Amino acid sequence: MRWTATIMLVAMAALFVATKQVLDQHPAWGYVHAFAEAAMVGGLADWFAVTALFRHPLGIPIPHTAIIPENKDRIAETMAQFLRENFLIPTVVARRMRGMNIAGAAGDFLVAPQGETRSRITGGAAELIAEVLESLDPARLGTQVRAGLKVQLAKLDVAPLLGRMLEGAIADGKHLPLMDGIIRWTGLTLEDNEETVREIIKSRANSVLRWTGLDERISNSVLDGLYRLLAEVLVDPDHPLRHKVEEGMETLARDLQNDPATRERVETLKRQMLEDPALAEWWMGVWERIRQSLIRRARDPESALGGELRTSLAELGEALKRDVRLQAQVNRFARRTAVGIASRYGDQIVQLVSETVKRWDARTITDRVEGAVGRDLQFIRINGTLVGGLVGVTIHAVDGWL
Repeated sequence: MRWTATIMLVAMAALFVATKQVLDQHPAWGYVHAFAEAAMVGGLADWFAVTALFRHPLGIPIPHTAIIPENKDRIAETMAQFLRENFLIPTVVARRMRGMNIAGAAGDFLVAPQGETRSRITGGAAELIAEVLESLDPARLGTQVRAGLKVQLAKLDVAPLLGRMLEGAIADGKHLPLMDGIIRWTGLTLEDNEETVREIIKSRANSVLRWTGLDERISNSVLDGLYRLLAEVLVDPDHPLRHKVEEGMETLARDLQNDPATRERVETLKRQMLEDPALAEWWMGVWERIRQSLIRRARDPESALGGELRTSLAELGEALKRDVRLQAQVNRFARRTAVGIASRYGDQIVQLVSETVKRWDARTITDRVEGAVGRDLQFIRINGTLVGGLVGVTIHAVDGWL
């Protein structure tokens, strides 16, 4: 646009010189000559005006030129004050944000088809999770988490909770798989420790039985009877032993909820477990494995963590779009946050703007302001050339009529 305005000015100068030679040939050339002359004056005047805003014309330090560089500190103060008085007033911020549906806009963005921006968000979030987990002291954080869990568990009366859980499991028949599993585990344990059981039975037998060899037959009979009993209990859902176990479980569920002695025993056991150093060491190992697993999943682009984040973001977006009450809460929070920032940090924001502009050198502020205004500055020169030419034609016509 600078070149366009300059070429137009040069063209008016060339037209002025050319028409000077043919003024006597026809009266119309006088109008063209007057247009070129006035256009040249208008273009030069507006070139001077535009240039004087940002620099000295032709490098000559004419007074009241290079206005913006010479007054950048005052401009910085004026800009900051304007910003403070017109934009960072809490009432203005609140009124402006009252008409904005920030939650809805965020919801539309989050449910939009995944693109580069969404990928960068999920990737950045995963990397942030990994960096946070790496930056924290594992031992200290694990100790803090354990201490928090310990405090909460110490406050929790676990006996009634366990009683209700056991009572509900029995009512729904969910204890049966557990009972079957215990029976199978008992059988396998007995099989793995068969020799130990034999030795125990033999050690209880008297010398006469050992001398006659009946201790071996007795131990075999006892083991066979135990195996047979476990098999019968396992395959027969109506076995009396099962009913006895169920009755015992029902009694335990009631005692856990209502018997003070049982509840106190459970509480004592809970306190002993919470104070046990072995449990603390076990928890620290579990926490470290969880932490390392999360770091690996966050850093692995093929892991499910990215998909989980994308799914969570999409679900959040759907909620923000469809839930009017959630939108109102989020928008209210955003409005209050913005008003709070304007109230508490308005002066610091203004000071930041002012000091930043003051630190710019003359060339920087000139380039940035001129670039911000853009093409319109050169249109001033172009319009000045055209308007000047029209004014010149008008004056020439009026002069001819008079």
